[in-house]
Amino acid sequence: MTTPWLVADVGGTNARFALVDGPGAAPERVVSLPTREHTGLAEAAAAYLAGHAGGARPSAACLAVAGPVADGRIHLTNAGWAADTVERARAHLGIDRLTVINDFEALAWSLPGLGPDDLLAVGGALPPADGPRAVLGPGTGLGVAGLVPVPGGGWVPVAGEGGHVDVPAGTDREIEIMRLLRAELGVANAEYLLSGDGLARTYRLLAMLNGARVQPLTAAMIVERRDDPACAEALALFCGLLGSFAGNAALTLGARGGVYLAGGILPRIPGVLEASDFRRRFEDKPPVTDFLKAIPTALIVHPYPALVGAALRLAHETS
Repeated sequence: MTTPWLVADVGGTNARFALVDGPGAAPERVVSLPTREHTGLAEAAAAYLAGHAGGARPSAACLAVAGPVADGRIHLTNAGWAADTVERARAHLGIDRLTVINDFEALAWSLPGLGPDDLLAVGGALPPADGPRAVLGPGTGLGVAGLVPVPGGGWVPVAGEGGHVDVPAGTDREIEIMRLLRAELGVANAEYLLSGDGLARTYRLLAMLNGARVQPLTAAMIVERRDDPACAEALALFCGLLGSFAGNAALTLGARGGVYLAGGILPRIPGVLEASDFRRRFEDKPPVTDFLKAIPTALIVHPYPALVGAALRLAHETS
C-alpha cells in the first residue's frame, strides 16, 4: 500500500480512521480515537496518520462527520469542536484531494456495497437491490439519509438533519414523556430521545413517571442491564418510538428499496429490537399501512459501514 486513500467516520464520541488501497478494497489499519482528545478534524486525522498509518501518505481522503457540511464548512454537532473548513483540513493534512461529507451520507453510499452477511433482517426479508433507500440510526446523535437510484445506473445520496424533527409520539406513555421533555428542554426533538443520551433520558423520565428512584445510568449501562424491568421498559419505548420514526422516514423518501438501521446502539441489542414493537410501529400508519408492509427493514451489522461508504464515495469521484 503506497498511495492509499484515507477514510474516516467521525462522531461525537469516537473518530474511526482507516486506509483503503483503492476502489473495492476493504478498510485496513482501522483505529478508533476518542473524538474529544483532539481539537479538530484535521488534528484527529493527523494523529491517526502519525501514529497508526505505518508511514503511508494518502493520495486522497474522504472524511465522514456527524454533522452538516455546507459551503466548505464543517460542523461536528456533538463534539464541542469549533466550526472548521474543508480547505483548512486539506492544507493541514497536505492531501491534494479531500472530501468531507455527513456521516449518514457515507452510510447511504455504503448500501450498494453491503452484502447479505452485513445485514440482519428485522421483521421480514432483506431489502431488495433497487428502489430508493433510507438509512437512519441512533448513536451519539440521530442520523438520517437517503439513497436514490439514477436512471441509467448509479445513485445519489440525500443527506439532511432528519434526527432533529419532532418526537413521533404514538402512545399515551410517549406523549407523557414528550411533555416532560418539552418542559425540561423547551422542545421535543427526536434526537433527545433516540440517541445514546436520549436512551438515558428516556430511562430517567420513565422513572419520574413511575415514581421510582432515578439512577444515573448511561445508555451502555441500560443496554447491559436490559433484563432489569426499568431498563427493559426504557429499551422497549426506545425501539417502539424508533419504529414510528423509521416509518416516517420511509414515507418521506418513498423508500421501497428498504430502510437500513445503523448507529452505535442497535447492533448491541438485535434481539431486543427484533422482539420489540419496532416493526409493528413502522407499519402502523393508516391509510398507508400496506405501502409500509412492503418495505423491508434491516439492521446493518458490518463493523465499519461508514468507512465502506467513504471509500465508495472516493471511487465515485474517480470513475
